[in-house]
Order: sequence, then structure tokens, then C-alpha cells
Amino acid sequence: MAFKIGLPGGALKVKQQHELRRREQRREVPVWQVGKYFVIWWPATISDGPSKPPNAEWNDLR
Repeated sequence: MAFKIGLPGGALKVKQQHELRRREQRREVPVWQVGKYFVIWWPATISDGPSKPPNAEWNDLR
């Protein structure tokens, strides 16, 4: 059960632990735990797509 609320400047998401992305697990974006749910703020300035592995070149991802 995850949901997303689009807001000016970013998106507010609520997820359970098993639904967290790698960036959310590593706390690269602001994350707050409320009981068994996680509230995540994804600023519009950060890509919501998958993060590339460290030291990966663009050509390595194709």
C-alpha cells in the first residue's frame, strides 16, 4: 500500500518498508518513520528514477 501526493516543489509518498527504493533505504531523500509506515519527501530537484551505481559511466548503463 503506497501512495503519492504531488505538491509544489516535490512529492510526498507513504510506503511500507518492503516498498522502499534503494535511495529511500539509504536515506538519500528525507524519510520519516511513523509506526510501520514511512513518509518520504522527493524534492522536484532530485530525479525519481533509478539511481545509478557508484562509479558507473553513462555507457555502462545502456
